[in-house]
Amino acid sequence: MYIIKNALKCIGRSKGRNILIGIIALVIAVSACIGLSIRQAAESTKNSTLEGMSVTATISFDRQAMMQEMRQPSDGAVTDGQESGTQDRAFDREQFRDKMNGGTSLTLDEYQTYASAKSVQDFYYTLTAYFNGSDKLEPVSSESESEAASEPSADAPENGMDFGRDKGNRMGKMASGDFTVIGYSGDNAMTEFQSGTMSVSDGAVFSEGTAERQCLISEELAAYNNLAVGDKITLTNPDSETETYTLTVSGIYKNTEANELSVPMFGVGQDPANRIYMSAAALQGVLDDSTSVSKTVTDETTGQESETAINGSLSATYVFADADAYHRFEEEVRALGLDDSYTVSSADLTAFENSLTPLNTLSTMAGWFLLVILLIGAVILIVLNIFNIRERKYEIGVLTAMGMKKGKVALQFLTEILVVTMAAIIIGAGIGAVSAVPVTNALLEGQVESQQSSQMQMENNFGRGGNFKGGMQNIQPNGQNAAPDNISDGGGHGGFAAFGQNVSNYITEVNSAMNLTVLLQLLGIGILLTLAAGAVSVLFVMRYDPLKILANRD
Repeated sequence: MYIIKNALKCIGRSKGRNILIGIIALVIAVSACIGLSIRQAAESTKNSTLEGMSVTATISFDRQAMMQEMRQPSDGAVTDGQESGTQDRAFDREQFRDKMNGGTSLTLDEYQTYASAKSVQDFYYTLTAYFNGSDKLEPVSSESESEAASEPSADAPENGMDFGRDKGNRMGKMASGDFTVIGYSGDNAMTEFQSGTMSVSDGAVFSEGTAERQCLISEELAAYNNLAVGDKITLTNPDSETETYTLTVSGIYKNTEANELSVPMFGVGQDPANRIYMSAAALQGVLDDSTSVSKTVTDETTGQESETAINGSLSATYVFADADAYHRFEEEVRALGLDDSYTVSSADLTAFENSLTPLNTLSTMAGWFLLVILLIGAVILIVLNIFNIRERKYEIGVLTAMGMKKGKVALQFLTEILVVTMAAIIIGAGIGAVSAVPVTNALLEGQVESQQSSQMQMENNFGRGGNFKGGMQNIQPNGQNAAPDNISDGGGHGGFAAFGQNVSNYITEVNSAMNLTVLLQLLGIGILLTLAAGAVSVLFVMRYDPLKILANRD
């Protein structure tokens, strides 16, 4: 108790020196608090967002892995007439084509088998096919677009791109048409309508899972062809004009997103206004009918044979409660029979990781800044403490000459530093708690702008600078998306961005940065600094000889 009382008295007697030490400790505390808060904000934002985020995933054929496997070294392989077991095999294009044409997409039964995995919360799929219209049904298009879309290139096959017949999925050739018809397995597959991007403005959505040939058409298509709910539309097979299918318009939908994606080079069928939605079961019935009347035709130029059946493209989506369930899913589907030719991926997690790029970069920078501040601060405190001990040599000599053990004297000096440092830490924690969020958001905004500028510059270097803008969004720690903050990317994404190019939605704001973890870390830093500076006190006190100190006093 005496040591503590004496330490407090000594602090009061040397106000100037202790105030200087306190100011330095305060600067270290505030800097450390902000640095720790930034790192904690990055970690807590990531964890809390993942906890509140529903994750979706798809299974796709890993063509790159297959190509790499085909180039793996083979023992006893012959290269240029010489036996070699170290060089890669020459890539066999015919073998590659045979594998691709032999079927690479999974069947619906296989998708449904993998949906039985315990980690899967929900499962849905879509079926996509392309059709032409009849004389009374024309796609939404300008005259120039129609002409451009109707003129195939000299190198293109007459019936579209042929990738072979798929195993049970009828992926076959990728035919083109004036209309893209998308079949939904159920209401849960209609994500655009669930999110509000699309909504039915007249009529109603077809019954879930119905086999009746009812459909939804866009307001633009309805106006363009003077169609109303209850009318019938006729679609034709792009490869056989006499093969027709009649659908009943059950509803008309409105697309809330601006329609700026009509690009002639991809055909009018890719225009969102020319998308027709129906039940997957009904669309499958159409495809089955098309297969039953299919004919074999021969291309007069190439001599290649193909079927006139309309081919459907199947896309399945798995929904998981959280990221942990998604990571378990791959192990489960491998156990269910999915071979290594297929890969499991999640666009949600990829987009989320991309959104964290500025925050992670800022967290790394904050870590290095924190390390530098602590090293410099520790050195300054040690130097100040050395001068403090040297100035108080006589006091040390008197205390030890009176019988106080050197250990207790050293403990008194350590207590003085601890009291001053802890007081500065407490004040610094208060200042840091108030300033951590605005400082973090200001630094994060600068980091986002830097990342955005780099991305825009890269796009411009490739000559893709255009008028498309990618919006930023705030992701709050509770995992919900906030309203966009209207920060554009300066037009760095050109026209191709609309057709699959990634536009990053960065996290631009955090709501909380200071918590109990930061306070405990700050307390630990204060104790470490005290021990580092106090260790010098112990060394000097233990080295001093009280008799020599008193004898040499001037």
